[in-house]
Amino acid sequence: MLSTKTIELLSPAKNLECGIEAINHGADAVYIGSPRFGARAAAGNSVSDIEALVNYAHLYNAKIYVALNTILKDEELSEAEKLIHQIYNAGADALIIQDMGILELDLPPIALHASTQTDNRTPEKVKFLEEVGFSQIVLARELSLKQIEAISKQTTAKLEVFVHGALCVSYSGQCYASEAFCGRSANRGECAQYCRLPYTLQDATGKNIITEKHLLSLKDLNRSVNLEQLINAGVSSFKIEGRLKDVDYVKNITAFYRQKLDAILSEKGNNYKAASSGKCIYTFTPNPEKSFSRGFTDYFLNGQKQNLTSPDTPKSMGEFIGIVKRSERNCFAISGKKELHNGDGLCYVDKNGKFTGFRVNKVEDRKIFPFEHSNVAAGISIYRNFDKEFDKCLSAKSSERKIDLNITLSENPVGFTLSACGEDNNRASLMIPINKEKANKPQNENNVNQLGKLGNTIFNARNISIDFTQNWFIPSSILVDYRRKLIEKLMSVRKINYRREIRRKVKNIAIYPSTQLTYLGNVSNAKAEQFYQKHGVSTIALAYELSPQEDEVLMFTKYCIKYSLGWCPKESNKKENPYHEPFYLIHNNVKMKLIFDCKNCETLLKKG
Repeated sequence: MLSTKTIELLSPAKNLECGIEAINHGADAVYIGSPRFGARAAAGNSVSDIEALVNYAHLYNAKIYVALNTILKDEELSEAEKLIHQIYNAGADALIIQDMGILELDLPPIALHASTQTDNRTPEKVKFLEEVGFSQIVLARELSLKQIEAISKQTTAKLEVFVHGALCVSYSGQCYASEAFCGRSANRGECAQYCRLPYTLQDATGKNIITEKHLLSLKDLNRSVNLEQLINAGVSSFKIEGRLKDVDYVKNITAFYRQKLDAILSEKGNNYKAASSGKCIYTFTPNPEKSFSRGFTDYFLNGQKQNLTSPDTPKSMGEFIGIVKRSERNCFAISGKKELHNGDGLCYVDKNGKFTGFRVNKVEDRKIFPFEHSNVAAGISIYRNFDKEFDKCLSAKSSERKIDLNITLSENPVGFTLSACGEDNNRASLMIPINKEKANKPQNENNVNQLGKLGNTIFNARNISIDFTQNWFIPSSILVDYRRKLIEKLMSVRKINYRREIRRKVKNIAIYPSTQLTYLGNVSNAKAEQFYQKHGVSTIALAYELSPQEDEVLMFTKYCIKYSLGWCPKESNKKENPYHEPFYLIHNNVKMKLIFDCKNCETLLKKG
């Protein structure tokens, strides 16, 4: 008999409010930054807030993962160790880490997840991480479905894959541009986002190929149409990027993927189920185009492709509205059928490639009157990156999550029994020791009505059964009192029955896939060095942050500018490349040389 596989929707939280709303809108798990040492330095949270989020999430059997995924210096290890114990005592379900030195500390038995910063691209690397104690592993965003499936066949660890949100152009954990140019390490949570800058692409002779475009700024990830393929490939956790995003983004995108996954799980039957309890009722229609996006791509999931970047702006473009038909002195008319509202935010890229945004003052018969005059030419595509009415819906209560209950009121020799069973088989029952009296009027409807009033609790009475042999009378006040007591007892049962995953024990010393580690291993403390030595690595270089070298590669990316321009030498229909290599990317005092590794289908960027 096949066991049921749980499928997890994992949402981001920059703070407690976002975390609670992620749960309310259908997340099976939430990842949130620790007070220190998270890969988003601006998204740290107090231990008390983490504990509050844990207590709320666990009511729904949802999990809380805490990100402590930067590399650490020797002098920070003691503080990190104490912090991990505090996080464990707060009830967190798992710790997301990058630094292997953490495994050499005195840790509580908290489950460990390998961050995407550990650069998880091969079956060998993933198998090693499983063997040293990681129960869940975040795979590199660049992997194809075939690569994910190949990894899945070699491991029993849960595989986590990003399905939505911002994309880094470099492999995660392998980008050193920010550290090299301004001393802010991406591996220390302080990335300055050099990939979002406008660059001029220049050839070896100094000739400009492309001028002032955001050539490394990728579109945002959207794999909503690929979810079933990913499940079939072995993925069990679907991750939404966004620990710096606001609460409206979390609400909308979580709800969107919850609905998508629920539809798939319903079709797949009993072999798959959601990883937590409860169902959501939304007051809005989720739509990812109405939240921050630079346009969408499924990246390399189904192979190499063009048009991966958003070259005109790293800002949100939003949803396409229509094309300008004519422009007048203080307004313009557009095609399209989408309804616009006063206060909407619209944007466009003009014929000179300049990104411009404005607010709508009023709309009359597809004529748009901006707050300030905006010279929008005919033929320009208009996008909406702020929908006032949609924002209004999300600013209020926009979801209610309830756990279905079957409630039974039955008789027993000394009175009555009131019992409830949830969709996840948590049960509670109470005796109502009162004398049985026959009622003069039918009582069934009143009993059902009183027992179904679950109000602001997390429960919904899906089924109420009255199992009487006679038309017994129970005062409404007694029914209401015992209904309240039953719900309180069921809440206690849920808390008692909740079980955290314990970190898997390691029996044997696993051997790392390589005997050498360059600066790409991100070894920044003695404990990490000790870890790798113990696992068979004989030569270990220091992390780039501790020993920067001028000639080191600063970015490793699967995205290829030559491919995007149609100049890939592997393609049979390639265009002629009229320029001289090497190429350079230039922005003010930043100059990076492009090295095209066609054999491995990667681009390497060095200081120019």
